[in-house]
Amino acid sequence: MLGIPVRKDISFYASQQIEEQWFEQTLDHFNPVDTRTWKQRFFINDTFHTKNGPIFLQLGGEGNADPIWVVEGQIAANYAKRFNAMSVLLEHRYYGKSWPTEYAFILALKNMSVENLQYLTSQQALQDAAYFIEYLTTKLALSDNKWVIFGGSYSGSLAAWFRAKYPHLVVGAIASSAPIEAVVNFKDYLSVVSDSLGQKCDDAIKEATHELSLELDHPVGWKSIEKQFKLCEPFNGSIVDDVYNLVSTLAGNIEGVVQYNKDNRDFEGAVATNITIDVICDVMTNTSIGAKALDRYMKVNDIILEAYNQKCVDFKYEKFVKQLQNTDWKSSAAAGGRQWTYQTCVEFGFFQSSDLKSQPFGPYFPVEFFIKQCADIFGPKYDQTLLEKSIQFTNNFYGGYALKVRKVLFPNGSIDPWHALGVTKDLNQYSKALLINGTAHCADMYPESQKDPKELTEARNHIINTLNDFLTAQ
Repeated sequence: MLGIPVRKDISFYASQQIEEQWFEQTLDHFNPVDTRTWKQRFFINDTFHTKNGPIFLQLGGEGNADPIWVVEGQIAANYAKRFNAMSVLLEHRYYGKSWPTEYAFILALKNMSVENLQYLTSQQALQDAAYFIEYLTTKLALSDNKWVIFGGSYSGSLAAWFRAKYPHLVVGAIASSAPIEAVVNFKDYLSVVSDSLGQKCDDAIKEATHELSLELDHPVGWKSIEKQFKLCEPFNGSIVDDVYNLVSTLAGNIEGVVQYNKDNRDFEGAVATNITIDVICDVMTNTSIGAKALDRYMKVNDIILEAYNQKCVDFKYEKFVKQLQNTDWKSSAAAGGRQWTYQTCVEFGFFQSSDLKSQPFGPYFPVEFFIKQCADIFGPKYDQTLLEKSIQFTNNFYGGYALKVRKVLFPNGSIDPWHALGVTKDLNQYSKALLINGTAHCADMYPESQKDPKELTEARNHIINTLNDFLTAQ
């Protein structure tokens, strides 16, 4: 299905019945002299909750917190129903509508300037959740109820770290597709992409990249690239940053398909969920579509543009940087792009570079390209030295692969490139890995589907058993 999927009526209207709620949150938890506060958004579904039932808290991540998650998401529709739990979704600071800079009395904090983004850290977000639990426990008289914390992707990391840092507040955590080791150069991301594509498809993309490199060598080729890939502006292959940005964008088309392959995201309005690895690889390996692999690569680009209702490919690096420099809450960057880029530049890295030689996209977006973006967007002090120091702090603070934590389950999909930074082997007898063969990013968190593989159904049953262990342990 092309365009924005139409939600099932029952899901849409049910989510509309979930009240948007707000509470007074502290701006800077680590400066007791700073008494400024702001309004943080949350949602509650207590349909299945009984007096002594647990509280299932889902942490929001680097985007808008959609109330449909506490209606139809796996945590609400399956686990909460089984355990008579209350489902709660807490939006992450600086994302969605939870803007610490929105309120008039914080006169200096009216936008996403670098000065104001200093309060956007995972440590602040964890303390937000701790304060929220204490707030809701008091408000709803939940002192006798047990809490379990959930998250997926970045918020999955937060869930695991929360259990490690605040074990007195939650009895366990389900940390889905959670990267736990911060790295500047996440070159292994493309290793998993390559493996997930399969040898024949991977070889076809390598061939297309080689043919693209020949086109990049001369102005005649630049005109061909501009026309065939439907670029939004004239292409000059002598501008290195534009070349890097274009090739990484084309690679990103396939990376996204692999990361979300055959998931069930359409319940929340996701687009292009019908484009799978099979679809992409059927095109890339079908010589009847084009004798040259580059022609087939162009066809993949056409498919992606149509799916996202886009007329052309934005590739200009200067334009990209300018968009992310915009500090206005009404800008397109405020959907999460500027905020998450900032977090990667000061906490996590996670830069999905082309530095792995065996991957199929060529050497066109090295890690230095992403580090340069940090400096160009946020200022020259956001350089490699600052980034490496920040990464070291993050791993020292949380533990990285040496994370010491009990009662956390780490589901990961074998196709998901992020499992390369996740927990795929048991940390200990109390915190175990759950590698789900054939599934992608956060697949265990989405609503059930008749198309779900057996391994995914079994994984959800494993999660249910783990939740029972968390809730019944003394």
